[in-house]
Amino acid sequence: MDRDRLSELLAAERAGHATRNPGSLARFTGAQHLFTGVPMTWMANWAGGFPLALAEARGARVTDADGHTYVDFALGDTGAMAGHSPPAVVEAVRRRIDTLGGITAMLPTDDAEQVAAELTRRFGCSRWSFALSATDANRWALRLARLVTGRPKVLVFSYCYHGSVDETFVVAGPDGTTRSRPGNVAPAVDPSTTTVAVEFNDLDAVARALATGEIAAVLTEPALTNIGIVLPDDGFLSGLRTLCDESGTLLMIDETHTVSAGPGGCTAA
Repeated sequence: MDRDRLSELLAAERAGHATRNPGSLARFTGAQHLFTGVPMTWMANWAGGFPLALAEARGARVTDADGHTYVDFALGDTGAMAGHSPPAVVEAVRRRIDTLGGITAMLPTDDAEQVAAELTRRFGCSRWSFALSATDANRWALRLARLVTGRPKVLVFSYCYHGSVDETFVVAGPDGTTRSRPGNVAPAVDPSTTTVAVEFNDLDAVARALATGEIAAVLTEPALTNIGIVLPDDGFLSGLRTLCDESGTLLMIDETHTVSAGPGGCTAA
């Protein structure tokens, strides 16, 4: 297909998207105080030129500003795995906000210990620290890894997903070097100074990187998720565990997405 024909098809699709979704379009074009017209800039990369605007959500369905109802397979990057606004969660939030009061008091609560105990039951780690997002959790864990190992760098896999952590926006180049990932916006430092990137499922490359003695932690998803689903080869994760143990490197499993595999995520499997 030539470029002109492709442009025509894209223009037709955008026109159709606007016709079908005038309410969402109005909200997008009328957003005068949101950078790029959306709460988070990636939302502006919608195929039709503007995103659908949410009106309400219950269970596994979302309804947009024009009354179209969809089955939701995204589930807020697994944040709504139990469905949108499940009654038990609504009741717990209402009790905390309305009956007890105070969700921003910045003080410990009984709820925190109960949640940590449940996480221990599911994932096996005995101590937990809370963060406001998966990105914040990864940043904090990487800092701790550098602190306890005394090593400067981390290892990640090309096109991994770890939120907006600066150290993880890297890919392995064809010559084996680590490069800033395409689309990385104004990194504060050259990511190759903080990170080594290798290809997923390449244990030999991992072994070479860990042999330098400069890697504090390997940060990985159990399966890559943000470029489709890339599954680990048989023996890859166990081999990763062995290489990390032999080199004194910490192994960090990021289950931001793969937690959807079950109550204990891929870790339980």
